[in-house]
Amino acid sequence: MTSAEDTVLAYWDACEARDWPRFGTLLADDVVYHLPQTRELIEGRDAYLRFNQEYPGDWHLRVTRVTGSGGHAASSATFSVGDEQQPALTFFDLDDAGRIARITEFWPEPYDPPPGREHLVTRYAPGAAPID
Repeated sequence: MTSAEDTVLAYWDACEARDWPRFGTLLADDVVYHLPQTRELIEGRDAYLRFNQEYPGDWHLRVTRVTGSGGHAASSATFSVGDEQQPALTFFDLDDAGRIARITEFWPEPYDPPPGREHLVTRYAPGAAPID
């Protein structure tokens, strides 16, 4: 059985490599991706894969730390587009099969989401609790 840390490292490696078939194998069918700053939820493997495949720009990432226990892990990473860099903290919950079932990602500041992904996300009201 693979540890949560190994799964998260494989996730980030596949993401940086744009290896979407491998990336998809790490996700549960009903994965939920939550972005608190933009108040967005993306539900399901297919929508989350498309979200990543369609994300604009020539972005890259560098993982700085991964830690975990049991079916939970967290990572910090630096994302870059050109000379601009931003850190992010990402929390992962794995299902019983060891696939990523829930991802919650925090960026340094709240921001409005870029246009063009409305077909993939559910946006909730400020102050509302999106999910348990």
